[in-house]
Amino acid sequence: METPQWIKEIVTPHLRTKHIIPIYAPSITDIERTYILQCLDTKWISSKGPFVNKFESSFSDYCNAPYAVSCSSGTSALFLALKMLNIKPNDEVIVPTFTMISTAFAVSYNGATPVFVDCEPETGNILVDQIERHITKRTKAIIPVHIYGCPCRMDRIYEIAKHYGIAVVEDAAEAFGSEYKNRKVGSFGDAACFSLYVNKVITSGEGGMITVGSKKAYDTLKKLNNYYFTQKRHFWHQKIGYNFRMSNMQAAIGCAQIERAEELLRKKRLVASYYTETLSDLGEKFTPLQVPNVCKSNYWHIAYMVNRPFSNRMKLRHHLARYGIETRGFFIPLHLQPVYRKREYIGLYPNSEELSQSGINLPSGPDLTRDQIEYISSVIHKFFLNIKSNG
Repeated sequence: METPQWIKEIVTPHLRTKHIIPIYAPSITDIERTYILQCLDTKWISSKGPFVNKFESSFSDYCNAPYAVSCSSGTSALFLALKMLNIKPNDEVIVPTFTMISTAFAVSYNGATPVFVDCEPETGNILVDQIERHITKRTKAIIPVHIYGCPCRMDRIYEIAKHYGIAVVEDAAEAFGSEYKNRKVGSFGDAACFSLYVNKVITSGEGGMITVGSKKAYDTLKKLNNYYFTQKRHFWHQKIGYNFRMSNMQAAIGCAQIERAEELLRKKRLVASYYTETLSDLGEKFTPLQVPNVCKSNYWHIAYMVNRPFSNRMKLRHHLARYGIETRGFFIPLHLQPVYRKREYIGLYPNSEELSQSGINLPSGPDLTRDQIEYISSVIHKFFLNIKSNG
């Protein structure tokens, strides 16, 4: 099966200046440094240190979730959540095709089959109205992904899940601090899985977190993530367990970051407002993904579309790179990835393919200044002005 030409044309533009505006940079202060030094001074650098429990407690409190379990990445969070729900070979799990591949990998790691659904063209989130047509007797869960920080239509998703008796595992990797109908992401349903990678709103360098609503789920996850040790005796294992634990040093960074959560979210939303202010005059040439009124996004990545016929987004990315501005393309849909691609998928997911071809993520770090955003916007304006001048 031939790879589409537009995918073949995706390359990473070469940044041609010494001074780079990166796609994302974490915000690190003296608080993070102080906590790291505490780990070193006390020699608590493994997963046994006190910052781990403190971070889990602070995280669950912030998300208004009863419990939280830390782990090594957002991908391991998804894997463990599905394992906790007893997802196994021959099961099916519904996932959006427009997402990072880790969503589907977590399903595959459990031996189950990811079943793809198209996305909403306005938001990039899972197309809820198409979920039911993909449910079979083998369907055991749905993984809605809050793309770029914008929450999915969770009330309708839970209605569907309840009707069919299937679980919901939120992929909230990109959505810490986002809200749906005044409820924080992570406070819904069976489990929510967060990434704490260095480019997320709050970070622990590498890491993940799972929020759950029941003590039973919490206890199961804590055992799964620690070789399934039992309280009865040491080195006694009743089931297969795993080692995806977070270290005390990672948790120390996470504790500092969550103390600054409101500051970081305020900065992120201010960055988004600056882009809106400086790019809105481009009209239909260059438009952002939408955030519905019932949602409050964390604006993890600033996501825009280069709309046809105003040229393709790779030309814009190369143009920005010449000025030292780093960008990313939108996710390449999972149904087009070599590991999952099938001939029968052709033509089934037009929204995801259109977004992937036209989408661009602009620099989105919380410490971006207004001057930097005005500079980025001026370079984007220059690109579209050149298109108009040339024809």
